[in-house]
Amino acid sequence: MRKFWMASGLGIGVCLTFVALLVVGTYSAAAGIANSGRQGAVGLVKGSVPAIYQPLVEKWGNLCPALNPALLAAQLYTESGWKPDVVSHADARGIAQFIPGTWATYGIDGDGDGDRDIWDPKDAIPSAASYDCQLAKDVAQVPGDRSDNMLAAYNAGPYRVIKAGGVPPISETQGYVKSIRALEKSFARPVGRVAPSQQAAGAIYFAQKQLGTPYLWGGNGTPDQDGRFDCSGLTKAAYETVGIELPRVANDQYNAGPHPSRDQLLPGDLVFFSDDLTNSREIRHVGLYVGGGYMINAPYTGAVIRFDKIDTPDYFGATRVTKDGAEALPDRSAAGRPAWQLSVK
Repeated sequence: MRKFWMASGLGIGVCLTFVALLVVGTYSAAAGIANSGRQGAVGLVKGSVPAIYQPLVEKWGNLCPALNPALLAAQLYTESGWKPDVVSHADARGIAQFIPGTWATYGIDGDGDGDRDIWDPKDAIPSAASYDCQLAKDVAQVPGDRSDNMLAAYNAGPYRVIKAGGVPPISETQGYVKSIRALEKSFARPVGRVAPSQQAAGAIYFAQKQLGTPYLWGGNGTPDQDGRFDCSGLTKAAYETVGIELPRVANDQYNAGPHPSRDQLLPGDLVFFSDDLTNSREIRHVGLYVGGGYMINAPYTGAVIRFDKIDTPDYFGATRVTKDGAEALPDRSAAGRPAWQLSVK
């Protein structure tokens, strides 16, 4: 629940003018930012991996050249959403979603306590990294990107990668590789500035038209809900108007693209809030940044969609939404795993 307010003297008409100027600024700023600096993974974004697992991901994500912590984090997030007790329809188990037969061969005692426990992240996360690196060795002579080939082998088996001379022409495998590589960017701490979103203006245009609408918990803006939204319902609907499908909940929306720092924010970025600043899975609120330190958001029951300041103690971070990033997010609506991944391992 968010309880912030703005001075009543800031009228809606002035606010809309304010937003219009900021949206124009989005594109003028884009020209300079797109060419200033380079992206690259030098670590994990703050809180992108739950604090309890971050040391394991950072350590084992550097096990071999084909792997890095952000890539390993993207795999684990896709596999289980960081849930250590999840079981898929294919009987894949734990945070790394190993099938028991594969675990029997490739599971390792990651914490050195004398056993190999498929349910223990201290064993399962190291085992996932070890298995990745073994597959990278198996396909080391295959042309193309070594990380792509490693992921393809993880999904389809090394024989198919070797036979195809790269990622095989299997839609499931190609989707797996593309999704993990796109999600990798949402876990990696960028080097330099993050490229601006070209959809930002459209998303803001939609959100500003909702100003003054009463909040509704679980609201998606449908006619039977009188066009009312909650926080993530509003951001989801705003980006749908520009052809980007976001997940329904705020903590999954966080992974829909890379993460600009506070001083790099542009209108259209999603901004997130949490009581636990070490764990993105605990995010509980999201708004749409409009510039000048303000967002449009649906704050809480009894309030209306409005402008609020973002600089509060519970500010978690931001995401610059990309189409590829949003499309890569796993659909956890059925068995807790993407449909195309039920056969993995």
